[in-house]
Amino acid sequence: MSLLRVSGLSRSFGGLKAVDDVSFALEAGQLLALLGPNGAGKSTCFNMVNGQLQPSSGSILLDGHELVGMRPRDIWRRGVGRTFQIAATFNSMTVLENVQMALVSREKKTFGLWRPAGSHHADEAFALLEQVGMSAHAKRACGVLAYGDVKRVELAIALANRPKLLLMDEPTAGMAPQERHELMALTRRLVTEHRIGVLFTEHSMDVVFAYADRMIVLARGKLIAEGDADTIRNDARVQEVYLGTGKTFRPHAPLQDAANNAHNGQGSLQ
Repeated sequence: MSLLRVSGLSRSFGGLKAVDDVSFALEAGQLLALLGPNGAGKSTCFNMVNGQLQPSSGSILLDGHELVGMRPRDIWRRGVGRTFQIAATFNSMTVLENVQMALVSREKKTFGLWRPAGSHHADEAFALLEQVGMSAHAKRACGVLAYGDVKRVELAIALANRPKLLLMDEPTAGMAPQERHELMALTRRLVTEHRIGVLFTEHSMDVVFAYADRMIVLARGKLIAEGDADTIRNDARVQEVYLGTGKTFRPHAPLQDAANNAHNGQGSLQ
């Protein structure tokens, strides 16, 4: 059984079909990239999996359990974590406190005034920060961190509920090439260690072709292609949609090659 199985997913806004009969599957330990030009339906599809939008029709199964009709918080407690295009942390709180708050939320507990929430789960929060390379910054306020470090904290927060599935909305947006690859290499390691399935959207094609196990491509709400890097790169429909050949991309390209491509303006299947 696949970790995530999406079947016949559709969403209409008035007379517009933003997502039209989309189906795909994601296995545990796999990174699946959701691609498409602007207006393709990526965000709508992504938000339906997360429960922020309800589909007009279709099914979303996580470990065989239907998610359609559930609220985002209930989906989160089912084991679905999420990071956002713009990092969502509490700037005035310390790095450690941000992760502690996520852990308190996972336990569904409230605490009396005699025992502040910040006193809970300190060891577990610190261990999560160690996993993402941020333990040395535990006592710093999130508001003073470099953006790449904030994204690492957000990843630790997403891992706090021990997710089976992690949804990452443009995880490397706003990051320099080296930071992008460091974050995705870290994500790859954690996915492998914990057997997490990852569904992510991303506009940086150097990241997609270097780290995604499989890709699905949407255009005008419909799924037009799916497969590994070579399959997607050579698909005529994908080339037509993106007005390019994709020949500049290579799976698992060295970091310097990817950085050079980004600097030269190559690789923008947008």
